[in-house]
Amino acid sequence: MSSESEKKRVQFRAPRGLVDRADALAAVFETDRTDILISALRDYLRDAAHSDEVKQEIAEAFYDDEITFEELKDLVGHEEAANFRLLKEQLTDEFVDEVAEELADS
Repeated sequence: MSSESEKKRVQFRAPRGLVDRADALAAVFETDRTDILISALRDYLRDAAHSDEVKQEIAEAFYDDEITFEELKDLVGHEEAANFRLLKEQLTDEFVDEVAEELADS
């Protein structure tokens, strides 16, 4: 079973007006609040992953080992995650030291 189809219960507090709006939209679409919130969260995450500013924040979290490669891949897609991983490997102290030596020798 993929993580996308597995369910995880979450509970949070939200402003009453926001919840009321979600309930009203759920009534319009003849669905429930959960479906509206899941759809909104999915859209937000998709849009955020396409924002250059957000991608930079995500990359920095990966470079600082705050998120794993798998989490990175889930957020930005496999190809972009692979590029970030390659850059992270290039930014290791050893690589930076090599470049510094080359610059000092030239």
